[in-house]
Amino acid sequence: MTRFASILAIATLIAAPLAAQVPDPAAEVAAQKDRTARVAQQLWDWAELGYLEQRSSGLMMEELAGEGFRIEAGIADIPTAFVAEWGKGGPVIAILAEYDALPGINQSASATRDPVDGKGAGHACGHNLFGAGSLTAAIAVKNWLEATGTPGRIRLYGTPAEEGGSGKVYMTRAGLFDDVDIAIHWHADDENSAAARTSLANRSAKFRFHGVSAHAAGAPERGRSALDGVEAMNMMANMMHEHMPQQARMHYVITSGGNAPNVVPDFAEVFYYVRHPDPKGVEDIWARLEDAARGAALGTGTKVDWEVIHGNNPLLVNETLAMVMDAKLRQVGGVAYSAEERVWAAEIQKSLGDAAKALESAAEIQPYSKSLGYGSTDVGDVSWATPTVGVRTATWVPGTSAHSWQAVAASGHSIGHKGAQVAAKAMALMAAELFTNPELRAAARAEFDQSRGPGYQYRSLLGDRPPPLDYRK
Repeated sequence: MTRFASILAIATLIAAPLAAQVPDPAAEVAAQKDRTARVAQQLWDWAELGYLEQRSSGLMMEELAGEGFRIEAGIADIPTAFVAEWGKGGPVIAILAEYDALPGINQSASATRDPVDGKGAGHACGHNLFGAGSLTAAIAVKNWLEATGTPGRIRLYGTPAEEGGSGKVYMTRAGLFDDVDIAIHWHADDENSAAARTSLANRSAKFRFHGVSAHAAGAPERGRSALDGVEAMNMMANMMHEHMPQQARMHYVITSGGNAPNVVPDFAEVFYYVRHPDPKGVEDIWARLEDAARGAALGTGTKVDWEVIHGNNPLLVNETLAMVMDAKLRQVGGVAYSAEERVWAAEIQKSLGDAAKALESAAEIQPYSKSLGYGSTDVGDVSWATPTVGVRTATWVPGTSAHSWQAVAASGHSIGHKGAQVAAKAMALMAAELFTNPELRAAARAEFDQSRGPGYQYRSLLGDRPPPLDYRK
């Protein structure tokens, strides 16, 4: 029997609903739909940035403490990170939760473009839903463990700053997942899928150029423009794009470029991301980028230094687990719109142009597959510490891109809340299966060990730096 056939046989064996066990974990999630919506909406209203999620993480911990979870806050030297645990003995099943927003984009819950005055951030990646859905799943599993007397511990990991802050990397580096049997995560999306999709490794840094200020008209010869250093670096980096591997990505934004045209700026900063499917690929491109920074400083008479902000390993997929999650998602089904929600979604579709998909696809489950995703996530580092499985659900109108105002709107709408409920049900069913199926846990661990290879040692892409708690300030 081939390895793939063996995995498929395991998935087929365990895909049946846990009908004999009462209560049903998915029913436990359904009973908490009001909690899911309330928490998701509150996180959406606050829209707190990475490492600044004091209220968001506080609300999550308050909800969990009220359900009897033991809370450990401020872990891995991160004030807004926490672990909440219920139960005793083993196995240990973890559910990951995120709750950070994205800067520079906001939107009301309207179906037309409607920025909210004075709000500098928004949940354009649906992490408010991620947090609320994971919270609901963890509490549902706790209720199921308690009612059935099943041994084991359910843990919810509150993981801040996924968007460019790599909160989970610091938690992984601190060994917080070393005793976890399986980790479960999910993400907002415009479709429902449990496909085994890996991600790109990435690293980011802020390159800071220092020059000499002068009057740009009266004494230009005395100045050395830090902005010239940034622009020279960007020019060389843009030339690099022609000579990078096809699957690599590199992008930047100038975060500081001076304040007045008639003053030669003595400080300028550019924020870079580099991505590649392989961590070594990231490091190879990164070395060239550092050389470009040095060359830019030399050529413009400035000085440059840089601070690595974050770095993520690629997601290590586990098909043993992914196939079972696919079965659980199909057991739950997709997202069904009400008549009112269809009207709202149809209005959103008008802004999507050719990217719009049929609204009916929100109720469908996409075919299982294994593929490369071009995003990056700090879940990747968790997946190298313990077998990890994920799911995506249609929290956004089909055709919506992440990091868009349309995603912000749907993340604050009942459509998003429904998608979070679908994810929570699938995760709760998956957790229940893992608690009661030692053969599945063993098969997942065997694939995990084979994928990592003998003698594997974890290494982060951000080195030994402390968490950048001020990177969003």
